[in-house]
Amino acid sequence: MTAAPVPVLTPARERAMLWLLALTQFTVIMDFMVMMPLAPQLMQAFHIGPAAVSGAVSAYAWCAGLSGLLAATYIDRFDRKKLLLTMFCLFTLSNLACALAPNFHVLLWSRAFAGLTGGVLGAMVMAIIGDVIPSERRGAATGIVMTSFAMAAVGGVPIGVVLAAHFGWASPFFLLVVLSLLVWLGAARVLPSLTAHMGAAPTPLRQVLPNLLALFRERRHLKAFSLSIVNMTAGMLVIPFISPVLVGNMGLAPADVTWVYLAGGCATIFTARLIGRWADRAGKQQVYRWVSLLSIAPLLFMTHLPQLPLLGLMLAFPFFMALVSGRMVPLQALLTTIPEPHKRGAFLSANSALQSFGSGLGAWLGGLTLQTDAAGHISGYGINGWLAAGLSLWTVWWVARVRGAAPQGAPA
Repeated sequence: MTAAPVPVLTPARERAMLWLLALTQFTVIMDFMVMMPLAPQLMQAFHIGPAAVSGAVSAYAWCAGLSGLLAATYIDRFDRKKLLLTMFCLFTLSNLACALAPNFHVLLWSRAFAGLTGGVLGAMVMAIIGDVIPSERRGAATGIVMTSFAMAAVGGVPIGVVLAAHFGWASPFFLLVVLSLLVWLGAARVLPSLTAHMGAAPTPLRQVLPNLLALFRERRHLKAFSLSIVNMTAGMLVIPFISPVLVGNMGLAPADVTWVYLAGGCATIFTARLIGRWADRAGKQQVYRWVSLLSIAPLLFMTHLPQLPLLGLMLAFPFFMALVSGRMVPLQALLTTIPEPHKRGAFLSANSALQSFGSGLGAWLGGLTLQTDAAGHISGYGINGWLAAGLSLWTVWWVARVRGAAPQGAPA
């Protein structure tokens, strides 16, 4: 079997593809993020504490990690488009299961299934970018796709929270089912068939596991994996608990959390693309170093919040969102340059798995430090902030050691 060459897309088709991938990523990120501001409603509906909610977040992340790791054994054996459409269909079914969950245990298993399916989609999106977009333009392309985080914060999560406040906690998951169906139809129409990575013949099944293990024997890969894990752990020590802290400690109504996320998301719509262009010009390692260093201040601020009115929180949260989420833009663009092209899908799947494990580890560790008193106030959040700051400093030092198989723009 001879693989087809990488299709050369017109600028208009390329933009359409990138925004379609951003919408695909949007549904995955919204699915993950919506659990966080829904925490107060879930705690009330199922009579659980913040540690249980963080457990549900961790279950999603760990299952996404396991799924991504297994995907590394088969992701480069199939047409990227067909595999993405198949996994996206299963992901949609997982959200329907979440929406219909009658109790927390069923919801927990449904979230695990969502992690198993959604964990592959992020790697698929980045593999398609790596296949189609030249290295010198991947920062800008990644910036477009990473606006999905902003779109989820601006549109998806606030709408989901409002729906939950009026129609119950399950309504955001019904919304996700409808959105996913629409995006699936768009992906089926817009995405080109991508088989150039498959080579002349598929890898024999007996070589699949050795090839996966070989990914972890290359020092270049291990350095990149370490950076991914620590970066995600640092963020997830803080992010899942923002909504419960705003409600329990700041006295915000659950519906008011919508405005805080809306303000943060509006900022990242612009900053994600700016950071992507900056990474193409100045070098991906250099930009990651600066953004990660600057993110320490809002990490510490959010975990040591003084008593602020809603307007004050809306003014402060954009700095947190822009910098903490902005670290992912140069990081993801850098990661596409690490492996050789024929290993890109497997490498990014393994990396996506390890990022998910890092997310689950951060959410789990973050939940261990928190205590809730009888009045609903949450203590121990400051410890999470200091841990996240320390890990972020480590990534600032370590990123200079992460280098790809080919030149990556300006030197760090």
